[in-house]
Amino acid sequence: MSIAGSRVDGLATWFTSSYSNGAGGECVECALARDGALVRDSKAGGGPVIAVRGQSWEAFVRALRQGNWEG
Repeated sequence: MSIAGSRVDGLATWFTSSYSNGAGGECVECALARDGALVRDSKAGGGPVIAVRGQSWEAFVRALRQGNWEG
């Protein structure tokens, strides 16, 4: 998963997860926030956003990197 920061104007900088399939199917976008991360469906950019606290986000990314997930 790549990492991006927030813009200077305080708006989130969204990036597509490297775990998305690129074929228009399972597309997830993420943005780093002050207290964690934001996650949304890239096909519904104006739709709901899930906010994840910092420690939970770090544990999630660590599990992905270690292959400790079921897909």
